[in-house]
Amino acid sequence: GYLSGARGWDAHGITAALERNDWQRGGVYLAGPVGAQLIPAAGRGAGNKFYAADLASEAPIMLQVMQLQQVLHAINSAHPGEPIVLVGHSAGGVVARTALVQGNATSVRALITIASPHLGTARAEQALDATDIPFPLSIMADVFAGETYDIARRSRGLYVDLVRPRPGTLLYWLNAQSHPEIKYFSIIRGEATRGWGDYVVPGYSQDMNNVPALRGRSTLVTVPADHFLTPMDGSIIVNLIADL
Repeated sequence: GYLSGARGWDAHGITAALERNDWQRGGVYLAGPVGAQLIPAAGRGAGNKFYAADLASEAPIMLQVMQLQQVLHAINSAHPGEPIVLVGHSAGGVVARTALVQGNATSVRALITIASPHLGTARAEQALDATDIPFPLSIMADVFAGETYDIARRSRGLYVDLVRPRPGTLLYWLNAQSHPEIKYFSIIRGEATRGWGDYVVPGYSQDMNNVPALRGRSTLVTVPADHFLTPMDGSIIVNLIADL
C-alpha cells in the first residue's frame, strides 16, 4: 500500500498467520531499474510459500505495475507452472488488478484486495488540492509542512491515478477493461454504522463488485477495523487461500 512495503506484512501479523498455517516465507522481491531482485528466505523450496514485494509506493500506478510484473516474471521463472494468489493492500490492490488487466499474469488464480480504492477516493483529490501551490508560495508550504508535504508532492502522480473515476482517469479506463476469469475477494474495512468504509477509502470503493467489469464476481469479507492491516487479515487470507 501507499507509503508501505514488505515489512508492513510482518509488522501487522500477516506473515505470522501464514507461517502458523504452513505457508513458508520464500523471500522479499525488491523492484529496481534492473528488474526484481530477490532477498531469499529458507521457504523457497516449500510446497506452500509466499513472497513479499517492495514496490515504489509513492510512484504512479503504471510504474508500480511494471515493477510488479517484473516480480511475477521472476516468480514464474523460479516456480514454473505453480499457481499464484495476489494479495494487495490499499493502492497495492489497484496495482495488482491493473497488472492482471495488462495480461502478463497468466499464473494468477486469485486476487485478494484489502481496503483498496477501486472506485477511487476523495482523499486523493484533497491531497492534490493541498499540494497544488504555485511557486514561490510552495516554498512557504515546504518550510512549514516539512517532510510530510515533500512526500505528498512526490506522490501527486499516484494521487492522480486514485481520484474517483471519470473520463480520462486511470480508474475509469481500468474499470471498463476485461478482467481474467479468476477468483476475486474484496476485504472491506470500516464500521457498519458508517455504511462500511474507513477514513481513507469509502466502503463502496473497496468492493470490486462495484467495478463495472467485475459486477457480481467478487466475494466480500467485512472487517470492523480502520484502514491499516491487522492480524485478522492474516487469518482471513489463510481461510480464503484454503478454499481455492
